[in-house]
Amino acid sequence: MTTGGKTVSDLRRYLAVSPLRGRTTEAVTHALREAILDGALAPSAWLREDELAEAFAVSRTPVREALRRLSDEGLAIKTVHHGTVVAPLSLEDVLALYVVRENLEGLIARLVATRRPPGVVERLEEIHARMCETAKDGNTDKLVPENLAFPRAIREAAGNPYLERFLGQVEHAVRRLPGSTFAQPGRTEEMLDEHQRIIAAIAAGDSAAAETAAKEHMRRAREIRVQVMLGS
Repeated sequence: MTTGGKTVSDLRRYLAVSPLRGRTTEAVTHALREAILDGALAPSAWLREDELAEAFAVSRTPVREALRRLSDEGLAIKTVHHGTVVAPLSLEDVLALYVVRENLEGLIARLVATRRPPGVVERLEEIHARMCETAKDGNTDKLVPENLAFPRAIREAAGNPYLERFLGQVEHAVRRLPGSTFAQPGRTEEMLDEHQRIIAAIAAGDSAAAETAAKEHMRRAREIRVQVMLGS
């Protein structure tokens, strides 16, 4: 049996590593979310309750609730009379995502530069240094999760649970985007320079510069992402 083009074992491995074992609905939701974010369940793939229940060896009830939660998160779409599919991704979706991301990342960088909670600059410098070392090795695959860790550290330092929640959903959407922007010539070095400007502004407590640097970083990320999607 296959689900969305994947075998039972392909999906079951996500349940096996779920940190929520023993809480069935949460574990199934986490497993499906990770499968979607990793691309194991592709955009527009069908999410059939009976097949998923069989894949995870659970009843249909936690699967049904998990699909409802994923629909609320925008990762799945319920279709009238036909069931649920993984939410598709279009160029318009990407452009809309980056409009939101640019403004939220700018706002949260401003807040962190204003607050400058203890340890935030050191944490960002640590991530940046690790990314520089990874870049020297040419391991672009390893750069992807580290590149997500950088804005995550900023939003965690902002002390605003609402912004953290919104940007957490944005991160989920970014993880679904096809291709890697690091494949574009010169993008890795450019991205590291952008991160360094954000760190410098936060370290200086310059909220306006931090916001500007974060927004410019997101604008450039959007441009590169569109190039990747268009194959240019």
